[in-house]
Amino acid sequence: MSTMLADLGVKDTMTNMNMYLLAALAPLIGSMLTGFFGRKIGRSGSHVVAIIGVLVSLILSIKIFIDVLNGNSFNGSVYTWAVVGGVSFEVGFLIDRLSSLMMIVVTSVSLMVHVYTIGYMKDDPGYQRFFSYISLFTFAMLMLVMSNNFLQLFFGWEAVGLVSYLLIGFWYKKDSAIYANLKAFLVNRVGDFGFLLGIALVLHFAGTLDYAAVFDQSEDLSVRQIELFGGVGWSLITVICICLFIGAMGKSAQFPLHVWLPDSMEGPTPISALIHAATMVTAGIFMVARMSPLFEYSEMALSFVLIIGSITALFMGLLGLVQNDIKRVVAYSTLSQLGYMTVALGVSAYSAAMFHLMTHAFFKALLFLAAGSVIIGMHHQQDMRFMGGLRRKMPITWMVSLIGSLALIGFPFLSGFYSKDSIIETVQLSSIPGAGFAYFAVLLGVFVTALYSFRMYFLVFEGNYRGNNQSGQDVSESHHDPHESPPVVWIPLVVLAILSVFSGAISIQPILFGDYFKDVIFVLGSHDVVAQFGEHFHGWLAMGMHGFQTLPFWLAMAGVLTAWFVFYYSPKTRNKLSVFAPLIRLFEQKYFLDKFNEWFFALGARSLGDLLWKVGDQKIIDGFLVNGSAKLVAKMGTRLRRIQTGFISHYAFIMILGAFTLVTIWLFGK
Repeated sequence: MSTMLADLGVKDTMTNMNMYLLAALAPLIGSMLTGFFGRKIGRSGSHVVAIIGVLVSLILSIKIFIDVLNGNSFNGSVYTWAVVGGVSFEVGFLIDRLSSLMMIVVTSVSLMVHVYTIGYMKDDPGYQRFFSYISLFTFAMLMLVMSNNFLQLFFGWEAVGLVSYLLIGFWYKKDSAIYANLKAFLVNRVGDFGFLLGIALVLHFAGTLDYAAVFDQSEDLSVRQIELFGGVGWSLITVICICLFIGAMGKSAQFPLHVWLPDSMEGPTPISALIHAATMVTAGIFMVARMSPLFEYSEMALSFVLIIGSITALFMGLLGLVQNDIKRVVAYSTLSQLGYMTVALGVSAYSAAMFHLMTHAFFKALLFLAAGSVIIGMHHQQDMRFMGGLRRKMPITWMVSLIGSLALIGFPFLSGFYSKDSIIETVQLSSIPGAGFAYFAVLLGVFVTALYSFRMYFLVFEGNYRGNNQSGQDVSESHHDPHESPPVVWIPLVVLAILSVFSGAISIQPILFGDYFKDVIFVLGSHDVVAQFGEHFHGWLAMGMHGFQTLPFWLAMAGVLTAWFVFYYSPKTRNKLSVFAPLIRLFEQKYFLDKFNEWFFALGARSLGDLLWKVGDQKIIDGFLVNGSAKLVAKMGTRLRRIQTGFISHYAFIMILGAFTLVTIWLFGK
């Protein structure tokens, strides 16, 4: 009987393993078929193959999620790549409640983006190539979230970075797109260097790359010291966590490594939604949540995470106030919301960060795809100053955009309300150093978010249509009147709008206050602000009703009212904003960080290169070592040539003198 049960267990394990492999590899298969055989199967065949691959992955992810809820988690190796010095480098899966949730988020948003792409990219000559890239992107993200070791994590980490480079620069004939993808690639390399150092420290001191084995040593690692500079001891686990988080700062676009993300808008809108909502930028948030057993033993690292997140949440949101490109407004919104998630990580509210990651994925994908729908309807016009009144011309896009904006500002009962307010409450309860500044930042960020969100809403959908292009031609009098997008574009928007409304209320109880993340996310009792917040939680309905009485709600309403007055009711008020001209210029120049990077890093690198070339290469190597040695030999030859007189008596005299010198040295040497 026991043998039969053992065989059954092996069969179940093999069945699950095949399911995990297919869930991860289905998008890769779709990507390869579309990429290699796209011309043969045509445009329709390409999108069908790619969509089927992601759909299979979504169905299997749902099945895996249900299986995990029933207690069937998995942690094991799939393939041993190499064994070096007794350390195994493996490809393996860790399927638990954290990874299964991320799998559903990634595949569901990716599927909506795939369907949406059919309409958005229908006239693009790179149609098949684009579908191949976004499917490959989905595969890379799945490998990242399903990994059970640092090696595979790093593989997925670098793979999403590589594919993002290809997608941001998809329109490679545009100079701005090439600049943007190179910028994203280089900035992420800075973060990835820190990430790689963190992994190297883990391998050196823990002797393994397996998550479970490393986490078992967390407490031992927390008491070890490492000398970095001048013999000063640092906490090993603090150094590891900060190095790992530097990687997250690059991927999740945290200050000051955020500069690549707004420029990524140079890519097509579908990939903007995929990068900013469900993949890549969420990788850093997921990674820190996964590493909670390490971060919990370093309050200094948590404080560092908290401060960086606070700066990003507030100051990146302010930049959205001066953007005129509709996609860039949503991009800076993403930066701000990633800051909120990072703040939650810093106060050990990992579950709140993951909760906001999930709800944000839905309403941010909705806002990006809705912005793309507006761009289609406006015949690829992206400047909000030439929009207005689209509520009557694009009713479906208007409605879903309003839902997405309300979810973003945290309007009660919508998904963003439950996740964002949970973060604000947990920050207020935290005693981590920097929590006071973080609370101020996330509160003020509520007002700023509402202001830039509804500035965009009123400029795009309300008022009169300002359909004049840059040349002054009245577009409304031509054949380019705005129109609603086709069903293949707005159907994914409706699905995402539904998720943006209901996902928060449905999932807040199990994710935050239930045992959903039990044994997956580790939190020390002294840091458990989510449990403290849970003492005041009495259900989603009561929380939603109470939301109308809270300070964040009134700050959000103040932001909406300000946006309404300035950008809709009294547009002339905008002329009076000139008193804030220095501040506006600071925001328009993005705090001059790009100029500083160009001056310090880019110009500095070029100056260093010039120095090494002109001084090091031309003067020292060529001038002194190569040419200098030749000249020295030539001069010595010229001098020695004068000794060669041709007279035998001179040579005999030199020989006698030499012999006398040698004998003298020998005698005195004795």
